Parts: sequence; C-alpha cells; structure tokens
Amino acid sequence: MNNFNKMFRNIFKAGSGFAFLVIVSCSPKIVSYNGASVFKSMDGSPDYSKLDYWAAHPDKWDPSDTVPLPLRNVNKQKEVDVFFIHPTTYTGILPEGKPNAAIDDSTLNYKTDYSSIQYQASAFNERARIFAPRYRQAHIQMYQEKDSMKLFSAFNLAYNDVKKAFQYYLEHENNGRPIIIASHSQGTTHSTRLVKEFFDGKPLANQLVCAYMIGMRVKKNEYNQIPVCNDSTQTGCFVSWRTFERGYEGDWVSRTDTTIAVVNPISWKTSNELIDRSEQKGAVLYNLNKVYYHTQDAQAEGNALWVSHPKFPGSFLYRNKNFHAGDINLFYLDVRADVSRRIDYYKSKNSQVQ
Repeated sequence: MNNFNKMFRNIFKAGSGFAFLVIVSCSPKIVSYNGASVFKSMDGSPDYSKLDYWAAHPDKWDPSDTVPLPLRNVNKQKEVDVFFIHPTTYTGILPEGKPNAAIDDSTLNYKTDYSSIQYQASAFNERARIFAPRYRQAHIQMYQEKDSMKLFSAFNLAYNDVKKAFQYYLEHENNGRPIIIASHSQGTTHSTRLVKEFFDGKPLANQLVCAYMIGMRVKKNEYNQIPVCNDSTQTGCFVSWRTFERGYEGDWVSRTDTTIAVVNPISWKTSNELIDRSEQKGAVLYNLNKVYYHTQDAQAEGNALWVSHPKFPGSFLYRNKNFHAGDINLFYLDVRADVSRRIDYYKSKNSQVQ
C-alpha cells in the first residue's frame, strides 16, 4: 500500500485539456452514434456487453473513427485491435463523497468522447479497430489524496473496470488478433497494471504489437519480459514519454533521472540525440481537419521528452511549457506512421515463425 501511495503522489498531477471541436462524419457502422445519448446503469457498474459502456467500439460510429481531412485518401484494412484507455476527464471541483465518476454521467461521457477519444484515440485508427471502455475514472484531485486507503480505493475501482472491459474484449472480440495497448495520463496509470497482469511473461505477449503508455512515468524495468522499444522496428515492447518545453522546471521532471522510459516519438529511439523539427511528421491540434507539419524538435533526456516551442498559428500565445495535453497530438502523424510500421514488422515476424 505504501508503494502504491507513493507512486500516485509522484506521477504527473495535471489533467488533460482539449479544445472541443465537434466534427461528425458519416461512417457505415452497425449502430449510429449519438453523443448526446443518455443511458442508465442499473447498479452503477459497467456492463461491457452493451455498446453504451464503450466510448469507442467497432460496432458503432464514434469519435475515434474521425480522420483528419488531409489523411482521408487512405483506406486500409483493420488488421489489429487497439485497446485505448482514456485520460482523466473527471476534473474541476471534487464532489463530496464522489472520488470516482459515475459510469452513466452523460455530460462527462460526452466530454470524454469529444476530447480524448476524438483527438487521441483517432491517431491509432488507420489500420486498427478501436476499443475504448468507459470506466469509473478517479477524479483528478485523487492524485493528491493523502489518505492511502482512499487513494488506493479510487484508482483500484477505476482499474477493475478497465480490467473487466479488457477481459470482455478478450473473450468476445479478440479472436486471436494482434493487440496494441494505448493510453494517456490516468489511462497509463491503468495500462501499466494491465500490461503487467495480462502480458508480462504471459502467452498473450505473443499478440502484443506494442504498448503506447504515454503521459505518465513508466520505469524502464517495469516489466520482466516486456522491454522498452529501442527503435521503430521492434514489437512486443512499450513506448512512453512526457512532453515539456525546454526550460520547464518542476518536481516531476529531471534531466539526470535515467530510471524512466523515454522514447522519442520522432526517431522512436531512447538515445538522447536532438531530432530536428524537419523530421517530425506532423501535429493535429484544435482543428482536426488541419495538419501542422514540422512543428517542433524533440530530445529524450533524463525522465522526460524536451521540445522546442511548437510552431503553428497562434502558438506564440501559448506560454505554458508543460505539453501534457499535447503528448499525442504534437506527434499525431508520427504516432500514426509508427503504428502502421510496427504492424508491418509484427506481421512479417509472425509469418516467418509460422
């Protein structure tokens, strides 16, 4: 319990912020999606046999299906599955006695769908089906909770929902397909446990293409048999980074701490070379129909990813040097290309085995 408590007090405390630009497009899905729909849980817990309890699911249109306009000329087969765990959207003032979000909070679910699911999960959709469960996420302020029992209870409830969703997915949807785990912020708090419980030293590791565990500190030696990805051709490994502008100072960043996994999402290497902005493929920010190319350089050093101030229209107005909310979006096209590349290497490696 003490280690669990220490872990949560040391990891990044800020929530994810997103611009809410709603883009609704047509897609031939089995069930049409209505972001304003309301459903009620009979007992307050999720039932993952029902689509309502999935923020993203291949049997309905949802915001994870959004494709930025410049990228819509590509229509590829969905060859793998992405299990995406969204970050904290339960923010603001902590309601008394409610450390965890209600699973059927329609306002919060809408916020989640049109922030993280649309802006982050969509980065993974080119060659993959997206599964993203709703879960009773812990409130952002619970990261600062001093009571160890309350802290553990809040995050354990959230994780058990995620675990339940993943178990349902494995039993009813996977059918032996390759798996990508993707997460951000609180999602990575839970994916770190999920990968350990289901993949590390387990048969399911053979189906793991890669785990993208972004926005939280993940130790290099977190797992016994799942390494940090050292380059863009490796599979069965994990990548992680937290993005800050050079000059940022804070208790949770260090240029000398070498215990934390940091993969540069431009080069996809763990070395500390400065990778020029000319090699960055592109960012997708507040306007999902606009790609901004070569917005910033990147360098993995210490326990964080350090970047120059991003260049895009209006960026001079953004003075915050903590780019937590942009961990994925500043490298949207880089992530998209890396997912596709690793799928190819996974397929090639497994065809040789067979």
